[in-house]
Amino acid sequence: MRAVVTVIGKDKVGILAQISSVCAECNVNINDVNQSVMQDLFTMVMLCDIKDMNVSFKELSDKLAKKGNELGLSIHVTHEDIFNSMHRI
Repeated sequence: MRAVVTVIGKDKVGILAQISSVCAECNVNINDVNQSVMQDLFTMVMLCDIKDMNVSFKELSDKLAKKGNELGLSIHVTHEDIFNSMHRI
């Protein structure tokens, strides 16, 4: 099972480190990361393996959203099955 994590907000030092720390605490493995800074806007998409996570999907989503609020970022977690369904024509 995998999840897609999207992060958007004002760029600052340590965003990737803080988001990846939450993932590590939840035993979520980050398989791929794509990030970009456009002027001062930070964007990141992570593909994460959640099959061995030690929390529920909702708890992971809540923890990342809380971290996003602390950092002034918008963070969303979408289960791979939902992501694929939403992007299928």
